[in-house]
Amino acid sequence: MCGIFACHCHPDVQKFKPTALKLAKQVRHRGPDWSGSVISKNTILCHERLSIVGVDNAESGAQPLTNEDESIVLAVNGEIYNHRSIRKNLKKPYHFKTTSDCEVIIPLYMEHGLDAPKYLDGMFSFVLYDKNLDRTIAARDPIGITTFYQGWSTKEPSATTYFASELKCLHSVCDKIRSFPPGHIYDTKSGETIRYFQPSWWDGSKVPDTPLDLKLVREKLEKSVRKRLMAEVPYGVLLSGGLDSSLVASIAQRETMRLKKAALAANGNAAEQSEDPDKGEGLVGMDDEDHLSTVTYLPQLNSFSIGLPGSPDNEAAVKVAKFLGTKHHVMTFTIEDGLNALSDVILHLESYDVTTIRASTPMYLLSRKIKAMGVKMVLSGEGSDEIFGGYLYFHAAPDKKAFHEETVRRVKNLHLSDCLRANKSTSAWGLEARVPFLDKEFLEACMNIDPKEKMITPERIEKWLLRKAFDTSDEPDVEPYLPEEILWRQKEQFSDGVGYGWIDALKDNAEQHVTDEMMKNPKPEWGSDIPDTKEAYWYRTMFDEHFPPHCAETVMRWTPTWSKQSDPSGRAIATHNQKYEAKAQ
Repeated sequence: MCGIFACHCHPDVQKFKPTALKLAKQVRHRGPDWSGSVISKNTILCHERLSIVGVDNAESGAQPLTNEDESIVLAVNGEIYNHRSIRKNLKKPYHFKTTSDCEVIIPLYMEHGLDAPKYLDGMFSFVLYDKNLDRTIAARDPIGITTFYQGWSTKEPSATTYFASELKCLHSVCDKIRSFPPGHIYDTKSGETIRYFQPSWWDGSKVPDTPLDLKLVREKLEKSVRKRLMAEVPYGVLLSGGLDSSLVASIAQRETMRLKKAALAANGNAAEQSEDPDKGEGLVGMDDEDHLSTVTYLPQLNSFSIGLPGSPDNEAAVKVAKFLGTKHHVMTFTIEDGLNALSDVILHLESYDVTTIRASTPMYLLSRKIKAMGVKMVLSGEGSDEIFGGYLYFHAAPDKKAFHEETVRRVKNLHLSDCLRANKSTSAWGLEARVPFLDKEFLEACMNIDPKEKMITPERIEKWLLRKAFDTSDEPDVEPYLPEEILWRQKEQFSDGVGYGWIDALKDNAEQHVTDEMMKNPKPEWGSDIPDTKEAYWYRTMFDEHFPPHCAETVMRWTPTWSKQSDPSGRAIATHNQKYEAKAQ
């Protein structure tokens, strides 16, 4: 991940520059490797870089990027996985200044204008300034994997518009802020925000009827993981021991071994000479046509898990790692560690949602350890539960239409929940998280499956479809992806899986900080957004210590559909203990 800050049409941009650099510095944790800024006319773009691709030359990926005559300026946060294919298929010759995967956005804009984001396959937020037209455009990836905000100030001209990767850059200069909508592009010329991402499943009102193709599900996820191994730095996988992260780890390990074999063959086994098992070797990987390209592989894929001592996730993760042969790193944290980090977690998350904070705290602690080891990119399993209805409350869906509508709603809101959590918890320490389940191709295939195949029944555990796609028990020639006990392990929400004592401790501490009287008298500035538990109240007060009231408009608080429970924890749902065993029946 990187960090961006920009302001279009500032009334006095030269005078504003020192302030802009200070505001950009607020997201330096996202991009600790280098900083850059460009002023063109009355517009300024600032960038804080985390180098993942194009790392050898300090200038090869430094941003903001410009075209040959510097009439176009670009600042990007993200990764463009199909950049090689784009370079090959441009209609007009373009002089590339760098090897950065993000530079392709400039010639795409020159050829396609506002349609440029349609051609990108990746996770991204970008701000592009066209000097000749005095026009700024901004766009965000289809699902909102990268965090992005837009703001305005009533004290400045209506044309003045701000953009940033995080809320903390904007709240001191903007009195109106929104979470930039995923899959959209904004144009200062028209002042309009247009949705460019228009998949067939987006509406949600039409129930899909595509027959289940288990082979296609497997192939699309494998391809998605493969393209996300694009890197020139040591990478790893977040491994909770649950189905989603374990599948990603399994596929990544297969690809890593395949790439290592190819590199050894290409380099005459020179890579075997390495004395340090943690150093990257043999810059290889797969490009868009499955040819060898740039990826740094480690002799062993690193995997990481976290939990309280004896947590379900750590125990399961160790089993998976041993089965896969990854180099696994187990981190345990104490309840006091987590409680001490809460205020910092909320500062980075920029949210007071209960589920998000519960799950983000261990992820935040783990990310610090991972970055300290020199790993800069990890794969993670976010998105699967939304696509396949994996949360246990989906058991209460009345019919397949309601089931499908809820999956669409959850995917659309990922940028306010799990994507926000994964992005900001890791970026807090300059670590990048990539999410294979939210690949455009994978989404198109899986969101169009007849939802009757996804529904939880007495015969089918949650995410039966995904589990079955990777069940090789009937394929004697295929090595199993996971142990059967993991492939059919019941869903645990991340905040539960790290150890049930974590949530209990949060509730107990909230009781100490929030009185019954405080619950009866919420702050007037909260309006109708009133916390319904002491834990939620506690988090909201910590949020208010960091952010002014108008920032709350960017936050979504979540509770399960078809359920009256106020606690979003998975174990608060009756089916957690009553409906399923850890293995399919």
